[in-house]
Amino acid sequence: MTSSATQPAKDSRNGHFAASYGHRYMTRPVPTDRLPDESNPAAVAYQLLKDEVELDGKPAQNLATFCTTWMEPEADKLIAEGLHYNLADEDEYPHVSEIQKTCVNMMADLFHAPDISTDGGGMGTATIGSSEAMMLAGLAMKFNWRNRQLAAGKPADKPNLIMGTNVQICWKKFARYFDVEPKLLPLEPGRYVVTPEQVASAVDENTIGVCAVVGSTFTGEFEDVKAINDALERLNAERGWHVPIHVDGASGGFVAPFLYPDLEWDFRVPLVQSINISGHKYGLCYPGIGWVIWRNRAAVPEDLIFRVNYLGGEMETFTLNFSRPASGVLSQAYNFLRLGREGYTTCMTALKANADYIRERLEATGDFDIMSDGQSLPLVAWSVKESAPYTAFDLSDKLRERGWIVPAYTMPKHAESVTCLRAVVRENMSRTLADDLVDDVLWAVGELNRTKPKLAAEVIEREANQEPIC
Repeated sequence: MTSSATQPAKDSRNGHFAASYGHRYMTRPVPTDRLPDESNPAAVAYQLLKDEVELDGKPAQNLATFCTTWMEPEADKLIAEGLHYNLADEDEYPHVSEIQKTCVNMMADLFHAPDISTDGGGMGTATIGSSEAMMLAGLAMKFNWRNRQLAAGKPADKPNLIMGTNVQICWKKFARYFDVEPKLLPLEPGRYVVTPEQVASAVDENTIGVCAVVGSTFTGEFEDVKAINDALERLNAERGWHVPIHVDGASGGFVAPFLYPDLEWDFRVPLVQSINISGHKYGLCYPGIGWVIWRNRAAVPEDLIFRVNYLGGEMETFTLNFSRPASGVLSQAYNFLRLGREGYTTCMTALKANADYIRERLEATGDFDIMSDGQSLPLVAWSVKESAPYTAFDLSDKLRERGWIVPAYTMPKHAESVTCLRAVVRENMSRTLADDLVDDVLWAVGELNRTKPKLAAEVIEREANQEPIC
């Protein structure tokens, strides 16, 4: 850790990085609210920003994020070397484009997409992350629904999307940004995924699709895609509808195939038309790389595809972003080649083993109710027992004293009475680090048990001694 003597102190009173390196590099502060008047040596610019970033939490102890915080040195090198390749410029960088197609084909095969060999390869694209990926999938569902409605002479002005309140915020953004009514299915204490019965009761002829979550942000659970499919198939047959399923596999898309290969959640399920995946989560890449994969080319409406030729040759594009570095795609391709099915299976099995270990140790204390179990992401979600003198938020705050970022949050609407904590297990968590986490949780619990009752008693005594207000 850089010492305070060499950190660039940020003076909020005048918007400057103070001149902390005066005797070596500089004798004047650097402004933060405007461009500096003069240039600075490369070493100074680097050190100022490096020291500022190092004031943040340690990535290894940030158990709030699903995003990858470590990759191998060879991947780091490949990422740096790929920064100046524009992924959008297929004519100038055809081999980069082919690497992207290779990744799409590998994922289409991993998710059991049909007819890959006869359909010209898998249908999909790299994105900045799952937010862009699911918006493309959502637009495809909306356009396909609109085209069916107009062809049947029906109105197409009131589309809706079925999803649980456990979806990630990007789905609510999609609904607002693209004028789709979100039909949010409620959860309840003890049930944190949607049921097929809920889905069936909410669907109507204006439903563009159903979003099923494989790897909930809140508890890591997988929704039963196969059961949702069966309920929808019956409705579609009875009503003459064509309501499809989109699977939000942002977190679980790279977990389920390796930990639960027999679980039917992907294109083996007939109504699943598209899947979004975050390469920068359990795809084991740095942010931002995501993917959207469709069942086949027919699932992507022509309205979503643009053709341009101003970069040289004619090319198709169907992303919300355009120019971006090839680094994310190269990092994903590196992992696919480096790990293969064997490596991903080994990695996910190890992550689950560490998550199970943490879960078992926390459960053995008797202080917590475990909320994540069975088929789920490699994480631990737990709540503090009601009899405890402290809350989940108290425990989260206390753990920060030991450097841990373990988020505490309330569950969504209709289950908001439940507050839980969540620790995400990632590739760089060793068993030693897992032990350190649980040991620090036990320390925090001891401290809170010791101090919280005393504080509560002091408040009661103080309130009892107050003069009544007339």
